[in-house]
Amino acid sequence: MADYLLVHGAMHGGWCWRTVRDLLTARGHRVLAPSLTGQGEHRHRLSPEVGVATHVEDLAALLWYEDLTDVRLVLHSYAGILAGPVAERSGERLTSVVFLGAFLVRPGQCLLDVEPPEVARRYRAQVAAAGEGRYLPADASFLAQWGVRDPELRAWAGPRLTDFPFRCQTDPVHFDPGPLDALHKVWVRHTEPFMPNLRPSLDLARSRGWEIRTIPCGHDMMLEAPEATARLLEDVAAGY
Repeated sequence: MADYLLVHGAMHGGWCWRTVRDLLTARGHRVLAPSLTGQGEHRHRLSPEVGVATHVEDLAALLWYEDLTDVRLVLHSYAGILAGPVAERSGERLTSVVFLGAFLVRPGQCLLDVEPPEVARRYRAQVAAAGEGRYLPADASFLAQWGVRDPELRAWAGPRLTDFPFRCQTDPVHFDPGPLDALHKVWVRHTEPFMPNLRPSLDLARSRGWEIRTIPCGHDMMLEAPEATARLLEDVAAGY
């Protein structure tokens, strides 16, 4: 049996893993799916100070307080940029990292550095116009961008999306790549649709020889294809 730490992406919370968590737990695994500061049920903690370092601390502290070892870290979307700093802080507690349609950055880059320029410009404009200069406003229309097609799923997930701290998009991510390099890594591609802004991250994973897997669904794999997601995570854990 394996220990999993499931980390959500932008505007989400631990709630998005509900079905995947239940499937893995029912099969005997231990699963933690926290909500990062300012997200999900912690939305009331959104402040101008919340940034990448805050979320790295969220995860490193959880690993320490729970005294977890041999952990399978699973990162969705935005959370991919946390991999390097978390591995640097807590690499001895980790066995593998699965990147579910996740963004990758090199040391010193920020999230907007690896987004297409037109997307970065649009986000900056939205933050300035409707986010008080400090957060990207949550909007259910993002679900269409992410390929969530089921009307019932959209109706359930849309109201749960939360404003996203802008610093998490602009903070440079500093880390020693060595601890992350030492872990087994899998990058999971979604295909219905594949988001073009993830192409640089996929290409980087391939160039480094990481294992590449595919789930035929949209970006929110844990919502659209929970059984396939859970099975993939178990398969990866079985090999490491």
